[in-house]
Amino acid sequence: MDILRQSYAYGKSPLTATSRSKPYHAFLFGASISKSLSPLLHGILFKSANAVWSYEKVQTTDRSAFEGILAANDTIGSSITMPNKVTFGSSLDHLTEEARIIGAVNTSFVRTAPDGRRVHIGTNTDCVGIREAILQRYPTAPSTSKGKPAMVVGGGGAARSAIYALWKWFGSSEIYISNRLDSEVEDIVQYFRQAIPGIQLRHLDSVDRVKQLPAPYIIIGTVPDYPPTEPGEILCAAICDAVLRKPQKGLLMDMCYMPSPQTKLLRTAANKGWETVPGTDVLVRVCVAQQTLWVEEMPNEAGIKQALAAMSEKTKAQVAKL
Repeated sequence: MDILRQSYAYGKSPLTATSRSKPYHAFLFGASISKSLSPLLHGILFKSANAVWSYEKVQTTDRSAFEGILAANDTIGSSITMPNKVTFGSSLDHLTEEARIIGAVNTSFVRTAPDGRRVHIGTNTDCVGIREAILQRYPTAPSTSKGKPAMVVGGGGAARSAIYALWKWFGSSEIYISNRLDSEVEDIVQYFRQAIPGIQLRHLDSVDRVKQLPAPYIIIGTVPDYPPTEPGEILCAAICDAVLRKPQKGLLMDMCYMPSPQTKLLRTAANKGWETVPGTDVLVRVCVAQQTLWVEEMPNEAGIKQALAAMSEKTKAQVAKL
């Protein structure tokens, strides 16, 4: 995988022939992570790689706590989630291109500098998860989507990762953005026009505007699956519905998977003839990318299939409780 090859630009491997039998640790840092499914998935993937490593949740927004845990010699890497994706980046030694351009870090990994120091590298594997989740289901998507508009629903960190993925790997001619808050869209547009000169972004702010524009080929949803109640949410939902009703169809990914991966947006898209990709696929592929950087080997297909199956069973159980 390209991310592994690129990771060695920051230093050599810290692993040895016996590293997988040693008690290394990876951690998840975030504010509300009690229901995170990442420990389940990483446990499966570590086991499939014959690594006796652990993956532990640390519910904190304290950067000093993060720095202290990373300083331990048995820490092999970390996952970083909200609200730490921006603030924790400055504690790392280097940031990859993805992390710098997106402006957020969700993963750190360790490499060894020429002087023998352990260095911690921050990257963004959310965008890689988006790419891989689409490619696994629709391998021809990069060529089919090239030169066509795309669309992102939302204005947070996941939306920024989606914009980067659409620009970097899917050749989108223009990216529409629809969101409940105009101010968030304005911030994103201003940020990316500086980070990626020449990128074409358009605020999709009315149903009438939808009628005037060609349909996007790829749509990526990044907002929670709650019924719209506020005016901005209601308008955003109406814009999405208008886009999905257009005669030209493509594929829609919804990164939301709680409480069910079959979100309203995903169901609506499928009913209107769109191909779909659930958010559970994205989470698994994000974990696969993280494992690749930590274990320094792409997880085997048996482990990935087991992780996908476990994710499916877990979300079914959660839905049954509702």
